[in-house]
Amino acid sequence: MKWLCLGLGLLLLLAPELALAVNLPTLSLGIKEANTPAEVSTALQVLLVLTILTVAPAILLMTTAFTRIIIVLGFVRQAMGTQNTPPNQVLLGLALFLTFFVMAPTFKALNDQALQPYMQEKMTQQQALDRSVGIMRDFMFSQVQESELQLLIDITKEEQPADKHELSSLILVPAFILSELKRAFQMGFMIYVPFLVIDMLVASVLMSMGMMMLPPVVISLPFKLLLFVLVDGWQLVVGSLMKSFG
Repeated sequence: MKWLCLGLGLLLLLAPELALAVNLPTLSLGIKEANTPAEVSTALQVLLVLTILTVAPAILLMTTAFTRIIIVLGFVRQAMGTQNTPPNQVLLGLALFLTFFVMAPTFKALNDQALQPYMQEKMTQQQALDRSVGIMRDFMFSQVQESELQLLIDITKEEQPADKHELSSLILVPAFILSELKRAFQMGFMIYVPFLVIDMLVASVLMSMGMMMLPPVVISLPFKLLLFVLVDGWQLVVGSLMKSFG
């Protein structure tokens, strides 16, 4: 402990000299009055880029398989009644890796057909962006349902598109999200049913034994965990999720 205190004291004494010797860089931010229209345009472009970077993770997650996966995993935890087990970090990590697994062919197509040609200067930035949007649209079209598409078309009161290429992305993206929510809740209902049956059986047995003051959850939780382990529940849930994207 004495040597630790001595070392810290020497470090504090030598800190100014060390900072001068290393010449540490500094970062300064400021706001000044724009004198030309070009400066105003640049500031607006920077603001737009920062805004896009802020919402980009949400946009990417909502246009991939992440929505359906994380909702179904949340239903599994809630149906078992284990509260914070598995913790949120585990569910999010599992959902992200499963999303990468499902989106691997799409990400590979993005890399091969858009990113690499752009990095090799074989296409312009706009061409690479259009190619990337087209690849993501193909994935969303493979999962979206016609009822959700028609709902958004009716809401916007646009003309019926002749094919998918005429359909705006502003309609496709919310329709895709609605489809993902619908399928996730359908799978969540199927997951809830066996656990609900166990809760009802335990509650009926406790009522017949006159043990009305004992919460049924206390007795049913071990049985639900046992059932989930015996049927290899995680494998069934993950397998069903992966097959639902086929």
